[in-house]
Amino acid sequence: MRTYDITILTAEPYLAPASPDWYVEQILLEDRLVREALERRGLRVHRTDWTDRAFDWSATGAVLFRAVWDYTSRYDEFLAFLHRVNAVTTLINPLPTILWNLDKHYLRDLEQRGIHIPPTLYIEKGSGGTLREFYERCGHREAILKPAMSAGARHTYRLNGAVIAEYEPLFRQLVDAETMMLQPFLPSVLTSGEVTLVVIGGRYTHAIRKTAKAGDFRVQDDFGGTVHRYVPTQDEIAFAERTVSVCSPVPYYARVDMLRDEEGRLVVSELEAVEPELWFRFHPEAAERLAEVIAEAAPAFRS
Repeated sequence: MRTYDITILTAEPYLAPASPDWYVEQILLEDRLVREALERRGLRVHRTDWTDRAFDWSATGAVLFRAVWDYTSRYDEFLAFLHRVNAVTTLINPLPTILWNLDKHYLRDLEQRGIHIPPTLYIEKGSGGTLREFYERCGHREAILKPAMSAGARHTYRLNGAVIAEYEPLFRQLVDAETMMLQPFLPSVLTSGEVTLVVIGGRYTHAIRKTAKAGDFRVQDDFGGTVHRYVPTQDEIAFAERTVSVCSPVPYYARVDMLRDEEGRLVVSELEAVEPELWFRFHPEAAERLAEVIAEAAPAFRS
């Protein structure tokens, strides 16, 4: 008999902070919305840090990944955790989805399944060649260089022919350590921002728009970006739902970040299905939808 039906996973700094700032307050609010929605459906809910060594993971029917955002600097530890915990309980989202989604090579898979993405050149770890050679191979006047495994716009740079030379030493350091990607810079991120749609149980629930601060192109709040309520178009909703539908298995929840390319087509900039911020504070009904989807599957968790 399991002690809990589901355990919400967070990172240690967000577990029980004594004096949370506004950012942590948002995390606590969103976890509370999910927890209360699950409890309203009769589920026994626990919440803990994913690095909690004292917790018996076999005591919970499932674990739900939320703000485990420190894993990016503890990747090997996180991988070991995933495999260890998956052996004794159910992961939400499932382990194959998480492992696939940790590495942005998934964009290539989406493209092969008929989903538009920006043209992407993967520069595998340890590759020879200069940044200029790769940049010229892409043929883009402006390009974005970023890691294939990252979050929060870590090592994300906007490049053009005039600045390539100054980035060569950094590029060599980066590609010796990890796989990098080159994509075209899409001006729509400056004029329209990045549109993000949340899909739960295969259905669109709500959307936000992320915009960069003046003088920057990165929409993440780490760099001064801001989020705004947004009413998506029907083609944006259809694109987000179709993107999630080609995932195998289809995730319980996902966030589809999209931009318009220079022809006006929607392209997936990122698909987040590990621990995405889902902005339940803007649309609490989505927390109810997530709880409903999880509750429907809960009988299997208890076995």
